[in-house]
Amino acid sequence: MPALVAGIHALATRKTWMAGTSPAMTEIYDPRVTPARPDLAAEHLRGTVKAERYVAGQAREVRDPSAPLRAAPAPDARLFTEALKGERFTVYDQDDEGWCWGQLASDGYVGWIAANALAKIGPAPTHRVSALRTLVFTQMDIKEPALESLPMGAAVAVTRSEGRLAATPSGFIPLAHLMPLAEHEKDFVAVTERFLGTPYLWGGKTSLGIDCSGLVQIALNACGVPCPRDSDMQEAQVGATLRSASDLRRGDLIFWKGHVAIARDAKTMIHANAFHMAVAIEPFDEGIVRIRAGGGDVTSIKRLSNPPSS
Repeated sequence: MPALVAGIHALATRKTWMAGTSPAMTEIYDPRVTPARPDLAAEHLRGTVKAERYVAGQAREVRDPSAPLRAAPAPDARLFTEALKGERFTVYDQDDEGWCWGQLASDGYVGWIAANALAKIGPAPTHRVSALRTLVFTQMDIKEPALESLPMGAAVAVTRSEGRLAATPSGFIPLAHLMPLAEHEKDFVAVTERFLGTPYLWGGKTSLGIDCSGLVQIALNACGVPCPRDSDMQEAQVGATLRSASDLRRGDLIFWKGHVAIARDAKTMIHANAFHMAVAIEPFDEGIVRIRAGGGDVTSIKRLSNPPSS
């Protein structure tokens, strides 16, 4: 089994996977968002993807503040992305070591997550965390101990509120740090700016560590805009292509192979990047020259049709 998993995820790094093993099977699927392996696939893929068996899957809820979604069932395996509290995850397989293989409902990402980070589906979330990070207290009193710290984007079910705190099944959260699911941020660039100085972490999507595409996804999701996880997916699916950088304006997405930045205005951009090892703001022209020196040219600039802005 370990060799099989390693082989599958080695293919995943090339972003495609041939369904089945027969040369006649020429369909190509993206393993990042396709719950299929040669030995097992989701039931809804029967007749589309070749596998030894098909599983309907069981819906679970992420109960930890954030849970690593990894390339293999091991704590030191590469981090694909992070699942946030309240997200739904469909489990298609579980090994004897307490790892579940399945798919996130929010962006469709597939990978391994620790079983103890999951729970049965609870009450439907009513609010999301709108602060960069908030605390969950044991009692309706901020002088009481805090149980855990939740990241922006985590979803919770508020059952009642009293004063400045909201009651949830997990504990009590400051109301000022929550936003009803039906409401959204107005300026996604301003959301990215809150993460300024956050350490760079491949696969991360919280204020403890975040990568370039995670920053874009979290910010757009906060504004109610659906967004895929990885930069190549975002380049293919988000916005319309601009012909020239001369018209660059706030909220435009600038893409390189394997990287994305967000324009703050016509002259500066913000991005999570490995050069600064943090979310940083830098002049657009300087960034272009620096990245080009490393062998990368801009591949496209995309503009949302109705970008959330102040």
